[in-house]
Amino acid sequence: MRVARELADRGYVADRGAVTLIAEADTPTTTLEAAVDTLSTEAVKLTADHVRAVRADDPVADPTAVPDESAGGGGESDAAAPAGGDAESPDDTVPANDGRAPASDDAESHDTQSSDDTGSASGFDAARADTVGDREPSPPEIENDVTGDSTGTGAYDEFVTVFRDRYERLSEQLRGRVNHRPADTIGDTTPGSQVAMVGLVNDIRSTASGHWLIELEDTTGTFPALVMKDRELAATVDELLLDECVAVEGSLSDDAGLIFADDLYFPDVPRTYRPSTADREVQAALISDVHVGSQEFAADAWERFADWLHTPAAEKVEYLLIAGDMVEGVGVYPDQDEELEIVDIYDQYRAFSERLKSVPGDIEIVMIPGNHDAVRLAEPQPAFDERLREIMSAHDARITGNPSVVTVEGVSVLMYHGVALDELIAELPDEKASYDEPHKAMYQLLKKRHVAPQYGGKMRLAPEDHDYLVIDEVPDVFHTGHVHTVGWGQYHNVLAVNTGCWQHQTPFQESVNIDPDVAHAPILDLDTLEMTVRKFV
Repeated sequence: MRVARELADRGYVADRGAVTLIAEADTPTTTLEAAVDTLSTEAVKLTADHVRAVRADDPVADPTAVPDESAGGGGESDAAAPAGGDAESPDDTVPANDGRAPASDDAESHDTQSSDDTGSASGFDAARADTVGDREPSPPEIENDVTGDSTGTGAYDEFVTVFRDRYERLSEQLRGRVNHRPADTIGDTTPGSQVAMVGLVNDIRSTASGHWLIELEDTTGTFPALVMKDRELAATVDELLLDECVAVEGSLSDDAGLIFADDLYFPDVPRTYRPSTADREVQAALISDVHVGSQEFAADAWERFADWLHTPAAEKVEYLLIAGDMVEGVGVYPDQDEELEIVDIYDQYRAFSERLKSVPGDIEIVMIPGNHDAVRLAEPQPAFDERLREIMSAHDARITGNPSVVTVEGVSVLMYHGVALDELIAELPDEKASYDEPHKAMYQLLKKRHVAPQYGGKMRLAPEDHDYLVIDEVPDVFHTGHVHTVGWGQYHNVLAVNTGCWQHQTPFQESVNIDPDVAHAPILDLDTLEMTVRKFV
């Protein structure tokens, strides 16, 4: 790993045989220097043949032999290398309203070409030979990271603590909009009076007449609110989830036993919100769900993406933000072992680390875990442990928890893997949340100011001393993955983007009707918050 890091720092990639030969040499540093000196000024890849030519302690080495570098490196070929070619595809600029990845039947206008003019296997090296100048990314700022601060043991009182914290922080955002009264005092108010309450949704049920009864809970107790079926407000009930924080305003019934709701408020993103932008032209690539270790991992597409990052067209891309699921994992779903290319979890991370080496060394990488990664499933998820960090240390990526707020060039990006999207899509109407348009489900999370508002079902919650899943500050960009489909759009001037995956459809995905958007790379202009989507399949 030290050899690989040293080569990456110098701007070179190397095949595994070259790294092994250097590491096994009597004097690795001297051997590395000598091998690099044999390369032409255009070459960026070091092969095993280069190292054999300079290893004095290797009985088969010929110090006078220098491999042919006409193909940008020569020597042993990289079996995983694509045929190179132009890695650019036409831009899909994000519109002011909703956006979706082009459907597969439109792919010819967006596909990245995977063959070069010569038809040879040298495109991988050739693309990297046409590399860009040094990037100078600023170190990202990380906030809301649970890593190292997790205190939960699963005790009952810890769940009480985290839900109280959720209520206090979200109710604070609502109390400026209504004249809140605690649940235990509303019944003492004069019948017919205008009252308002802020609380967590404890229950939602329909009455025999088709009206909706919503029970709210605060720290003093519960109180019901009735939404009449013929009121315009009734359509909003479809958006409600258990455990989220809302405010209800209306008139108290004659027996002071319930509120006849006139209005319902969510914490929401203020319509006056204006995002921050970078003060220079700089870009970030947003991806997720790489799934190395799967038989369906799109290896060739990944290398085409890495090739493109080495070209002048990508010279402004200084950040790569990966929103979880670096690897396929083990035992995540039934019979997964039958779909694995790599069955050992640590070998999966080693293979992923090798893929990271294809990314230019001067790009700042930030990674959070997902539900396929080897961390706890309950959210918030701490970042990878020390053993996995060491395995993935080749590129010196910034590793943080799920979720985290990552600020790059003054732009705040809320990175969340997205397991809670399953809950929203299952609970809400299709027009408000669907796998085909995942960004609309993300709008709901922004509206609720919480990345996982409903506890239970598929959502696992780790009780902490405070709720890391609350969206305290409005982000400039909301970046998720998990559902393997691409979608994006603006919600109250916040860019929401779900970034697809790098895994072709697996038998399991086919069985549950998941048709993934593979090898898309949304490229975000941090100075304008405009976005293009490039496709590398």
